[in-house]
Parts: sequence; C-alpha cells; structure tokens
Amino acid sequence: MHQKTKEIQKRYEGFLQTPSLWKNKAVYKLNQFKLNPRASKINTEIDEKLRLGKYIERFVSYQLKQETDLEILSENIQIQQEKRTLGELDCILLKDKQPIHLEIIYKFYVYDNSVGETEIEHCIGPNRKDSLVEKLTKLKQKQLPLLYSAECNTYLKSIALNNADIIQQVYFKAQLFVKISNTNKKLKMLNNDCIVGFYSNQKELEQFSDCKFHIPNKKDWLQIPHKNVDWLLFNPFKIATKIYLERHFSPLCWIKKPNGALEKFFLVWWE
Repeated sequence: MHQKTKEIQKRYEGFLQTPSLWKNKAVYKLNQFKLNPRASKINTEIDEKLRLGKYIERFVSYQLKQETDLEILSENIQIQQEKRTLGELDCILLKDKQPIHLEIIYKFYVYDNSVGETEIEHCIGPNRKDSLVEKLTKLKQKQLPLLYSAECNTYLKSIALNNADIIQQVYFKAQLFVKISNTNKKLKMLNNDCIVGFYSNQKELEQFSDCKFHIPNKKDWLQIPHKNVDWLLFNPFKIATKIYLERHFSPLCWIKKPNGALEKFFLVWWE
C-alpha cells in the first residue's frame, strides 16, 4: 500500500473510532446523527492541503456513500444574499426518504474544571481559543437557523425540497483530554468514551522522563497511536516542543511508556 494511502487509512480508522460527544438529544436538544460504520477501509483520494475540518468532511462523505439507505443530495452548500455569503450547509441527505440537514463537527477539547461550572463549560480548546459552549451556541443561533432563511429556501426549491420537511441533526464527534491528575474522571452528560488521553504542563511531564514521545502532524491527531513512528527520548522531546509552547500552541503528542503502553496527550502552554 502506498504510504499516503496508509496514512489516510489510519486517519480514517481513527475517525471511525471517535464516538459522538453525546447521545441522542442530551446536549442543547441537538439530535446526534446515528451511523454505524459498515467498513473501515477507505478508497478515495483526499487533498492534503485541506484544513482538518474539511478533510474530515471528506471522510464523512465517503462514509455516507457506503450506506445503502442514504442518498447525499448536496454538500458544502454556500447560501448567499446577493454577493454576501450568509453561511454554509454541510450536507443535505435522504435517509429512508426523510430529508436531513446534517452539520458535521469534529473537535479536540481539554476538560478544565477551572473554566465555567458545567461539563459543557469545562470543555475548551487546547489553546484556550475556543470552547464547546461557543460551538454549540454558533450551531443553535447561526448554522442551524440558516436552513429557514429565505435565501436558503430559494436554494432548496431548486432541488425540489422545502425546509419545513427537513429535520436537522449533527454529527458531532470529539476527543476529550482530562487533567493528568484526574484521569479517572467520569462524565454525566457527555460521552465517557470520548476521553482518549490526558493533558499536562511541562513540569508535570517530568514524571515521564523514562518514556519516549512522538509529535504527529495535525491530520495525524486523528490516528490511534501505534509504534511504527519516530520516537524521541525525553530531553530531545522537550527541546522539540519548546518552539510550540513559546508560540502559545499546545501540541498533541503520543507517549510510549516503558511497558509499551501508548497514549495520547496534549502538552499545554498555559498551566
């Protein structure tokens, strides 16, 4: 298998194994789209220049096309008012003849008890620039209401649909990382299966001085850690990550412990 194809395959497998961030309508009454993967093999070319969000949309598109009871009607629909773009609908599909507007989201969050008071408020981006609350608010107030705009209805009529007949769902997957001192954290509203690792500052990382490390590129954040990569000893790893932390960027890293166990973690700059 070609190396690029192997990388796409590993990323796709990681994407498939990432659970939905909540079940049913547990959060903000946003209904999670249910899709059980039929096959873990992917056979498609994806532009490596795509940013991660658009890259993942290609995975979802491929996954949807494997389903016999689904039909994609349109994807990445720009809704415009004269020359101004109001927003974009990720996907409109038919499932068992029911039209669905599907918004696709894939996020990486650290669970920080010091932020807010609820589980949802505790989930923030590893660089503290975004949060789950912000994303949910944008979905509820901007992205989903776009379907009911006059401009969107004009587009829907062009594909023989009416917004009154369309239900809205989200395909919201996420990887969660808990504080290194709280790795037994149990969630009540969000999906515990989304917890895939921990986050740590440099000082806390000293306890792993006998371990080896790897810094994957951003698209490989999707991958499940495996041993077939270039590993760094502790001191070279500290040197390699210094430039990230100085730029206030928290890299996602892999750790290989002396017993061979592999884990993901975020090395954060802000603690």
